[in-house]
Amino acid sequence: MQWWREARFGMFIHWGLYAVPAGVWNGKNVPGAAEWLMNTAKVTPEEYAPLQKQFNPVNFDARAWVRTAKAAGMKYIVITSKHHDGFALWHTKQTNWSIEYTPFKRDVLKELAVAAKAEGIRLCFYHSIMDWTHPDYLPRREWDKRDASKANFDRYVAFMKAQLKELVGGDYGDVGILWFDGEWEGTWTHECGADLYKFVRSLDKDIIINNRVDKGRSGMAGLTQGDHYGDYGTPEQEIPANGIPGTDWESCMTMNNTWGFHQNDHDWKSTQTLLQNLIDCASKGGNYLLNVGPNRLGEIPAPSVERLLGVGRWLQKNGESIYGTTAGPFPRPIHWGRVTQRPGKLYVHVFDSGLAYADLPGLQANIVSARSLDGSAPPVVVRSDPGYRLELPARSAAEMVHVYVLDVRGPVKVVPVPIRPMVGGTVALTASDAAVTGGAGYEGGEKQAIGFWTNVKDTVSWSFEAPAGTYKVEIEYAVEPASAGSTFQVAVDQAKVQGTAAATGGWSSFRTLNLGSIVVSSSGLHKLTVSALTMPKGAVMNLRGVRLTPAKG
Repeated sequence: MQWWREARFGMFIHWGLYAVPAGVWNGKNVPGAAEWLMNTAKVTPEEYAPLQKQFNPVNFDARAWVRTAKAAGMKYIVITSKHHDGFALWHTKQTNWSIEYTPFKRDVLKELAVAAKAEGIRLCFYHSIMDWTHPDYLPRREWDKRDASKANFDRYVAFMKAQLKELVGGDYGDVGILWFDGEWEGTWTHECGADLYKFVRSLDKDIIINNRVDKGRSGMAGLTQGDHYGDYGTPEQEIPANGIPGTDWESCMTMNNTWGFHQNDHDWKSTQTLLQNLIDCASKGGNYLLNVGPNRLGEIPAPSVERLLGVGRWLQKNGESIYGTTAGPFPRPIHWGRVTQRPGKLYVHVFDSGLAYADLPGLQANIVSARSLDGSAPPVVVRSDPGYRLELPARSAAEMVHVYVLDVRGPVKVVPVPIRPMVGGTVALTASDAAVTGGAGYEGGEKQAIGFWTNVKDTVSWSFEAPAGTYKVEIEYAVEPASAGSTFQVAVDQAKVQGTAAATGGWSSFRTLNLGSIVVSSSGLHKLTVSALTMPKGAVMNLRGVRLTPAKG
């Protein structure tokens, strides 16, 4: 795992026959992930098969793909050798349902293996356990009318192993990772996962295998509990709020809303967002696997390339703060940025170019010097109690994230510090800092909220310091119309206000609700708790946070 832990940044590539329809079937836009078109549009294998004769990516250039990944600062590539439609991107001897029998004919995985080796990039393969077209795979989709009476799942597993043997230890060089997926269906059991893990290990004792080889991944971290197989966890489309201490993990995420190429999806995340996601993962001890979906011609979309090169330019100057670092010492994210570390150094990443200072609450360390990683003006280190404050110099807004290096001598630790008011006295309580009782839990990604709140007895709470006074209470929440109408209570010590979670438009459509005022009777440490009073429709809300603002007058 050592190379993987040092790499921190990889490229995911979803590519296959689904790049031909590109999210449109029979002239109609198919919403959702483009690579799931066969399932979403209920396309039968017979209807899907003609795409093989239409797949001719004449502009595919393995060297260009690999060099784009390298220019982005990525250290490994994970490409779909076979996705859920069962189509193979290499010259497999097990079936004709492969790229060899397309007009293109070429073995793209072999070409990528050569190009990756030349550029010092690790090549890895995604491989789907689920297969919508193989005659022996079970269960069948309900719209698949092929006779399933003679299907044999054990025979399918043997077929899958034969294909994996071609990929690992064969003509494709030193494969870094086998990235499994599609393990959630009932035919795949824990015993199947254990057997497949051991089989792949017999082919290559050093290969890394993700946790989706086995059964039972659960929760937003994509981790299984108990005795399960797999070398690391796979959060999807989200970054764990506080990392997953003691566990290797990798967040896989898209640049827009789909993995495969979708001609109508232009909702691109900004370069700044992608860079901050990378830093966020590294600061919590995880990797960032960022996806591209090449089109039917074999081209990585220009908006993807533009953003990748932007991240790469930043890494050329600041890569020391990402590669080979470990999770920062802070148990929860800091609102102004993130911190990574290596022995003797803390790397302070400041997201806001206009920020005048950055607090490091509770940090206990002997800081012997401070400097800017790019050679610009250094910060001034001021001792606070407990912790430090960095007084930041003026800096260019064109630099997406500024990095300051703190050289430290001896041990580094962080002591717990209550949430404190910001400048102006407002207390901001965010979901990532909350303590939750019950089954509710944090959802990262675009939500960054406490979700899964389906039990009226669950509570969400924070500890904070604030002076006595009257405060306006606001919550930021989301709820879809079908689940709206729950009532809830916000209590600060003994003082309480109540509200109703009216519909906001959806679980990701957040709205701020003013609940009125509350009196904090004394200065010092306080506890704020949000609890449900009634839950008539099965869920309370997604709660992003609570703000207490000093009342004027």
